[in-house]
Amino acid sequence: MRFQLVDRIESIEPGRRIVTIKALTLAEEYLGDHFPAFPVMPGVLMLEALTQSAAWLVRVAQDFSKSVILLKKAQNVRYATFVAPGNILRCELELISIDDEVAKFKGTGLVNDKKAVTGKLELTCFSLSERKGLAPEIDEAIIEEMKHRFRLIHGPAALAASEQPAG
Repeated sequence: MRFQLVDRIESIEPGRRIVTIKALTLAEEYLGDHFPAFPVMPGVLMLEALTQSAAWLVRVAQDFSKSVILLKKAQNVRYATFVAPGNILRCELELISIDDEVAKFKGTGLVNDKKAVTGKLELTCFSLSERKGLAPEIDEAIIEEMKHRFRLIHGPAALAASEQPAG
């Protein structure tokens, strides 16, 4: 991932849904090239934020068993508003189905409670050693890096909160 588009996991319900946030700042590298006089997050990166959010839920569901999770298909993607520096993109994804290799989601990206992007996503999951014949150590290194990033974006805290009984 060249761009990290999930700053924090707000909530996660394993096997059901995830909510993440991305705070857009003027320091984002791509803003210098994308409409420099009117800096906004490109639509493809809004879609990538949804994809990265969904991937965290897949990793949790599969207990980080796959090293690679990629967008396979995006359907019915609609853009409704801009995400400008100073805005927070709140990504809400609901899991539709998941198996060992494919996960399907319905997602919405919101700015100030207004829809910025919506769509259905299909992600593919695999290990490089299985699909590309690479050494399993490569998968292990990628998975360890993903676990580290998960801790940085408060994934374990969000998981722990989901396990607390409603009070």
